[in-house]
Amino acid sequence: MLRDPRTRHRQRCRAAFGQQWRPLCNFFIVTIASAIVAHAAPAQEPGVIVALGDSLTAGYGLPAEEGFVPRLAASLREAGAPVRVVNAGVSGDTSAGGRARLDWVLAERPDLVIVELGANDALRGLDPANTYDNLDDIVGRIRARGIGVLLTGMLAPPNFGREYGEAFRSIYTRLAEKHGVMLYPFFLDGVAAEHGLNQRDGLHPNEAGVGIIVEGITPYVLRALGEGG
Repeated sequence: MLRDPRTRHRQRCRAAFGQQWRPLCNFFIVTIASAIVAHAAPAQEPGVIVALGDSLTAGYGLPAEEGFVPRLAASLREAGAPVRVVNAGVSGDTSAGGRARLDWVLAERPDLVIVELGANDALRGLDPANTYDNLDDIVGRIRARGIGVLLTGMLAPPNFGREYGEAFRSIYTRLAEKHGVMLYPFFLDGVAAEHGLNQRDGLHPNEAGVGIIVEGITPYVLRALGEGG
């Protein structure tokens, strides 16, 4: 009949340590077990999300803790995803500006990049073809590194006409299809043109507006994190 290995271990401890065998053996057992567990289950580093964008990402006109990035980070924590969200928003930035600083953004080694660019292109009436080329390069370079992308769409102001508006809106759907990335159709969904949800300039969301944006986009961010690169 096979002996219980624990019995053999106790007998060896008694022979080695005499009257002090029990406390000493218990100490070694706990120490070794703790080391095995620590080696088998190392602490997992939190994921990193970079929000690449303009003033809408940067939190223009808002207290630091009320901007899009900190509010999104809090929402993700509440959803059980304690990731680190890096604010790479620059007020006034265009798609060309985002393209120029992409290498700096990728130095953060993110797991996911939220690309929120194009609003200033539309406000300036820039050629949608140029915006498309810039965003195409941005998304393509991110995906080439195996990093996930959540692309957020933007609409052009109505004063540029329907043809311009349709050309601009199609930028995002075309890019999402080309690169196989997730699209949040309109970053300001539910907020744009709503007086009570924007600051006095009518362009940038206030605290309540940011809350609606974060509520809408959080499920998309969670899905994009789950899909990975």
